[in-house]
Amino acid sequence: MKKKIFTALLVGSIILSVTACGSTKSNDSAVSAKNEVSQDKTEKVKEPVDLTGTWKSEDNDGSWMEATINDNTISIDWVSDNGDTKSIYWVGSYTAPTEYSDEYTWTSTNDKEQTESALLASSDDTKDFTYSDSDKELSYQASMMGTTTTVRMTKSE
Repeated sequence: MKKKIFTALLVGSIILSVTACGSTKSNDSAVSAKNEVSQDKTEKVKEPVDLTGTWKSEDNDGSWMEATINDNTISIDWVSDNGDTKSIYWVGSYTAPTEYSDEYTWTSTNDKEQTESALLASSDDTKDFTYSDSDKELSYQASMMGTTTTVRMTKSE
């Protein structure tokens, strides 16, 4: 009788220990699977692009356009003489993106106090700027002496 009770207890202990180990593994697997799902969700959420900094158009025989974007202002200069001369082209408002988008466009309002006495400044009241995430490029239209061109800039390092 004592042998039967001892054997029953031993078998019961083995069953409990195997069951306990099995449930821990499935728990670990469930936690691991849950973490993988939450990591996937985290990776899919993209932040809005940060456009603050300095942007530069292509160098054209020692001349280019250079933009500086900070908290709420974009300013653009004509740069010539290999960087020795800068002339104001645009100073206006900047509205940062609040969510991710492949393309971001905002309308900047000219700060006439800063541009009205600048000889090479744009006289436009507003100017549309577009950032393309696929090209990593900031673009806008610039006009001078009856000619309009699309200026494309990339962020300087």
